[in-house]
Amino acid sequence: MKAIVRDRYGTPDTVRLAEIDKPVPGDDEVLVRVKAASLNTADLDYLRGRPFLSRIGSGLFRPKRPTLGLDVAGQVEAVGRNVTRFRPGDEVWADRFGGNDAFAEYVSAPQSALAPKPAGMTFEQAATFPHSAVLAWQALRGGRPIRPGHKVLIIGAGGCVGPFAMQIAKSFGAEVTGVDHTGKLEMMRSAGADHVIDYTWEDVTKNGESYDRILDIAEARSVLRYRRSLTDTGSYVLIARSLSGFFAAFVLGGLVAMTGSKRMGVFMWRPNVEGDLRFLAELFDAGKLTPLIDRFFSLDQVGEALRYQEDGHARGKLVITV
Repeated sequence: MKAIVRDRYGTPDTVRLAEIDKPVPGDDEVLVRVKAASLNTADLDYLRGRPFLSRIGSGLFRPKRPTLGLDVAGQVEAVGRNVTRFRPGDEVWADRFGGNDAFAEYVSAPQSALAPKPAGMTFEQAATFPHSAVLAWQALRGGRPIRPGHKVLIIGAGGCVGPFAMQIAKSFGAEVTGVDHTGKLEMMRSAGADHVIDYTWEDVTKNGESYDRILDIAEARSVLRYRRSLTDTGSYVLIARSLSGFFAAFVLGGLVAMTGSKRMGVFMWRPNVEGDLRFLAELFDAGKLTPLIDRFFSLDQVGEALRYQEDGHARGKLVITV
């Protein structure tokens, strides 16, 4: 089968389309013919091998797995003898975190890592949800619930996760402010943001506004800078991309929580929780959550798509059609 592979950590130029062995499902596994996949910031991190300590699991000097790709949607082609949840022909979606093999014609995954794809979604739409939308939902639902009228600030709202986060917050009746650079302001408005802030012109931590919930996807400033932007009972959550950011939010955020009523920290992400995917599907069916797709690329254009993502051009999700 055809799949995107690489032999070393590096830039998008290191990936190539190659013929590799088609996976054979084990007794508890499902073979899925991939219809669509999508790009995430995590794909770029895995491509480059960052943060460095993550290589303890993925390979210290070269990747243990040559393949790439997290978000996947497709159709079951074959099942192992112990599989009871799926049968050939079923449509499924999944986050291939740990497998990192979505940019291929086929993937083989444990049945527990798959969920039924909503009938009302196209494969291309479904491929945008399992990683990014679940990250957004899990980051927003933790701690104090979002109430109608709450002010929610989403920093880095113009990437993969942000458009989902803005729409989810809006579905709870929040007043949403999105922060990103000049070129993404209109996209954030189209995702439902009530207000948009261009970080190249305005420092959101100095504008005097206070928010009930801050979701930080960009990790561009110190955690403590955002303390002043929280209401007295507000909470800040970081989707950490670096170990320094994780420990800063965990340690400093914990100190803030100990000394007052504000809450700051990180959250424990769990991929492929079927209840989460079901909730997101319900929002989609209700017209409250729609993936923003910037561009479509074919499997042999994954390198180009990764460059487009890394250069900051993407306005929403990039979809790979297989």
